[in-house]
Amino acid sequence: MNPIAAGLGGALFLGVLQGLTEFLPVSSSGHLVLFQQFVDVGDDEVLFDLILHLGTLVPVLYFYREHVVALVRDPIVGTGPMMKRQGVKDLSLLVAASIPTAIIGLTFEDTFDALFKNPAALTITFAITGVLLFLSGRFDRSSINRELTLPLAFALGIAQGMAITPGISRSGTTIAIALMIGLNRDKAARFSFLMSVPAIGGAVLLKGLKADLSSLDPMALGVGGLSSMITGYIALTLLVKAVQGGTFPRFAWYCWSAAIVAGVLAFNA
Repeated sequence: MNPIAAGLGGALFLGVLQGLTEFLPVSSSGHLVLFQQFVDVGDDEVLFDLILHLGTLVPVLYFYREHVVALVRDPIVGTGPMMKRQGVKDLSLLVAASIPTAIIGLTFEDTFDALFKNPAALTITFAITGVLLFLSGRFDRSSINRELTLPLAFALGIAQGMAITPGISRSGTTIAIALMIGLNRDKAARFSFLMSVPAIGGAVLLKGLKADLSSLDPMALGVGGLSSMITGYIALTLLVKAVQGGTFPRFAWYCWSAAIVAGVLAFNA
C-alpha cells in the first residue's frame, strides 16, 4: 500500500473510531493512542487527535442547538433581568467550568502530550474510567435533581481538565460525577457535552498555532474530520439515551477490557 492510501485509510479508520468513542464514555483519546501505534497518520499525532475532536464538536452544536442559540442570544437580546435569563445563567456556568479546565490543560500540557506516546499508561487510566462508571451506577443520586451552581460547575471543570489524560473519558468522568452529586440525567449529559465545546475548541486553537501543519495531509484531515463528525452524531444520540435509560454504568466493563488489552500490548511491545 502506498503512503497516500495508507494515510487516507488510517484517517478514515481513526475518524470513525474518534466519532464512536468521543461521546461513548470509553475515552476517545485512549483509543487513538492505542491504534495510532498501527496506523500512519503523519508525524504530529496530537494535532491529528485534536482535529478529530474538532470534527465531533459539530454534532454537539447541532444536537443542543436550542441551548447554543440561547447562550448567544440571551446576553444580547434576551428579555428580563440579565442574570435571570437562562442563556446567561448557562453561559456563566460554562465559564466557571472552563476556567479550571484551561488552567489544568495549560499547566500540564507537556505531561499530557507525553502520555499520548505512552500506551502502557492506558492500563491504569482505562481502569480508572471503568471504576468511575461503575460507581456512578452504585451512587446515582440523579433523582435529587440538584441545581447546578457555579461551585459545582467549577468542580466539573476540574474533572474535565483531568480527563485530558488519554484513557480517562471526558464524558464518562463528567457525567459520572454529575450523577453522583445529584444532577438529573438530562442536565448531566447536556452540561457535559456543552462543556466540551470551549475545552476542545481552545485545545485545537492552541495546538494549531504551535503545530507544523505541513506534517499532515490536508486530505487526510478532511477525511478524518468528516468521518468523526458523522459517527459522532450517532454515538452522541446513543449515549444520551444510555444516560436517560440508566444503562450508562455498563460501559465500565468495556473500559476494564480495554485496560487489559492495553496492558497486553504494552507487555508485548
